[in-house]
Amino acid sequence: MPATRTAAFFDLDKTIIAKSSTLAFSKPFQAGGLISRRAVLRSAYAQFVYLVGGADHDQMEKMRQFLSSLCAGWDVATVREIVADTLHNIVDPLVYDEAVTLIEEHKRAGREVVIVSTSGSEVVEPIGAMLGADRVVATRLVEEDGRYTGEIAYYAYAEEKANAVRALAAERGYDLEHCFAYSDSITDVPMLEAVGRPYAVNPDRELRRIAVAQDWPVLVFTKPVALRSRLPPARPTLAALAVGGALAAGGLVWAQARRRRTTA
Repeated sequence: MPATRTAAFFDLDKTIIAKSSTLAFSKPFQAGGLISRRAVLRSAYAQFVYLVGGADHDQMEKMRQFLSSLCAGWDVATVREIVADTLHNIVDPLVYDEAVTLIEEHKRAGREVVIVSTSGSEVVEPIGAMLGADRVVATRLVEEDGRYTGEIAYYAYAEEKANAVRALAAERGYDLEHCFAYSDSITDVPMLEAVGRPYAVNPDRELRRIAVAQDWPVLVFTKPVALRSRLPPARPTLAALAVGGALAAGGLVWAQARRRRTTA
């Protein structure tokens, strides 16, 4: 009889990393000429509200509207180049040591690791690759003629996260009763309820209340760590070399573009 296939589903922001992954890139986006100083300050304020007040539905909706309007007209290639060029400097120090340990334990147990995040795929997919995730579910923005329109093609939020988990289970053959899920937010209760082993991580007040009522384990992550100090060097494969070359090329293009703008 074949072994049961299972997965561990992780929210990203405040579960694996210590802040909003999208807002963390506001300063590099400013340096790249995509947003103004005023927008950076608004991002910093949004980050503060997100961290201190939790992420209830109204706050997430305001953040969605702010970010979608902010990125309207951005060049898609430039965004990806900036993320590739600054990924480790921005995200590496924010990753929770406890989350990395959990990811390693699940992978050793033969479970697939899936990141399910409301943040945009341009940010979440490179972070997922950096963490060694097997799959990523993230919000996708509408692109037209190489630029973002400001509209959202797919919003990985609330019940839609649970729908994505169930769809992946059907596609991959996961036994959801034996799967794990981790999140910090009340808005992710549908995803947590979709699996047999839900965990509340650094939960906001409402999620903590539900976790206690449902007897879900509550985890507290407090130790951001430099990810590169935790992960052993992997033996390069052809695919890894290709991805590395693509990221290096993206960083080079971005650096050259910055030099041209500086000297212009």
